[in-house]
Amino acid sequence: MLYAILCYNEEDAVFSWTQDQEAKVMADLAQVQDRLVAQNRLGPVARLLPTTAATTLRKGGEQLVIDGPFAETKEQLLGFYVVDCADLEGALAVARDLAAANPGPGSYEIRPLLLFHPNAALAVSAVAGVAAS
Repeated sequence: MLYAILCYNEEDAVFSWTQDQEAKVMADLAQVQDRLVAQNRLGPVARLLPTTAATTLRKGGEQLVIDGPFAETKEQLLGFYVVDCADLEGALAVARDLAAANPGPGSYEIRPLLLFHPNAALAVSAVAGVAAS
């Protein structure tokens, strides 16, 4: 089953890391990612830009487009992983590895995924093509 692991942290802290701090965290996370790739269990991974770059569409009644996410929390959604795990315990193990590689406060929300577009290879290739351009 596919699981989304949503990465929450305090974006002011994360985006204020020095280049050395950023490089260390990314290297530690790469070790977890490389292990998942070798096991053919890693799907898309994305780091989101700060919430200052976000736009929200509020649903219900008259739709409203507003700048920012307006989260009711001190932590913001900063990125996500899609991983293939046999069960929730497997996804929790991956989240624990990510937490060990990524210092400081924050949390990882784990949700099972249902695919609405079964041609994931095409979708991943399209995203990779955009990133490579």
